[in-house]
Amino acid sequence: MPSATNTNMRFKFSILALLLEVILIVLFGIFVECDHSGDYQELYPLFQDVHVMIFVGFGFLMTFLKKYGFSSVGINMLIAAFGLQWGTLMQGFWLMKGEKIRVSINSMINADFSTATALISFGAVLGKTSPVQMMILTILEITIFACNEHLVAEIFEATDVGASMTIHAFGAYFGLAVTLVLYRPGLKNKHENEESTYHSDIFAMIGTLFLWLFWPSFNSAIAHDPIQQSKAMVNTYYSLAACAVVTFALSSLVDQRGKFNMVLIQNATLAGGVAVGTCADLSIRPFGAMCIGGIAGIISVLGFHFLSPLLESKLHIQDTCGVHNLHGLPGILGGIAGIIVTAVNEETRHGIPLTPGMQAAALGSTIGIALAGGALTGGILKLPFLGQASDQNCFDDSVYWEVPEDEKAHGSHSNNYDEHSRFEAAM
Repeated sequence: MPSATNTNMRFKFSILALLLEVILIVLFGIFVECDHSGDYQELYPLFQDVHVMIFVGFGFLMTFLKKYGFSSVGINMLIAAFGLQWGTLMQGFWLMKGEKIRVSINSMINADFSTATALISFGAVLGKTSPVQMMILTILEITIFACNEHLVAEIFEATDVGASMTIHAFGAYFGLAVTLVLYRPGLKNKHENEESTYHSDIFAMIGTLFLWLFWPSFNSAIAHDPIQQSKAMVNTYYSLAACAVVTFALSSLVDQRGKFNMVLIQNATLAGGVAVGTCADLSIRPFGAMCIGGIAGIISVLGFHFLSPLLESKLHIQDTCGVHNLHGLPGILGGIAGIIVTAVNEETRHGIPLTPGMQAAALGSTIGIALAGGALTGGILKLPFLGQASDQNCFDDSVYWEVPEDEKAHGSHSNNYDEHSRFEAAM
């Protein structure tokens, strides 16, 4: 006989998901038309790379929890599939022509980008929220993201081709604000399922590799012309390489036994792609990109090792995936790099000079709006009628998924991997 919790979840989620999809279909019918004038053949490979990052890279990166793999990949797919539709509308409303949103390959890429913000925030609350809560978070976050993106690009006229600020920093600080509001005192001593196993970490490393390989496409996909696109690809390529080497070096250095730590390799190796995003298409040369990537690796490793335990113990910020260290701090570094580069070099976009003041305004407004929007969203997600798993049911697929019986029976015996938690392992 189904439990009351499962029955409530079935009706709440199913009704909400179907209702929202019907609304999306109606809105698309009223407002959306296909624009066939875009360069689909040239941009489709880049779109495909970004698409793989969103659905495979982000999804598998979060499979490190020993009993939460179904949710990590599955809810990631749900958020992305819903979010790209909602993102098409939210971004499109700012660019309407003749009361119609004209979708093209560019808008498809941008719609995927909009979902990345929600997926980053999902990492901060991973294992502690329900599918209903994540649907609500996706609606609210993408709406606020689209407004901030318009502010940065159109009002401040700042550059952020790889979205270090508008996606990575925004998604991280939005998620941190949500998890702060949703703080669970019962999880302060770590839940028994908030652990990895040898095989779950291998799956997470698959996500890392997909993200690492395709990040040059992510940072160059919306560049304005072929020259800027090539700059973004080259700079991201070398930033990631430098970041990976520095991460391996520091991972061994901060470990008392001199061993590599999989937590750091899965996450900090990607920080170079995040940090170089804002100025990836600017005149920084591979040398500058490698410097940014190296610094990003240092910041990310030290963030995992020192800052995350401090934020959790002192500020009650329970950041499950450590998105602050992969997306938040490197995103700020990217914003600062953009300020410095535009102060040193004369850079223009569409004949408009880029100024360090506007870059700084873009960074500050992004973080402020993310924190305020995240706090508001967290307050909404706490409403009792939305429902969420109890503390003892966190980080467990069986609450929302059909799980094979042998996994249920032997799950408690799977923790023979010597990593008690993500952050404790990084210390």
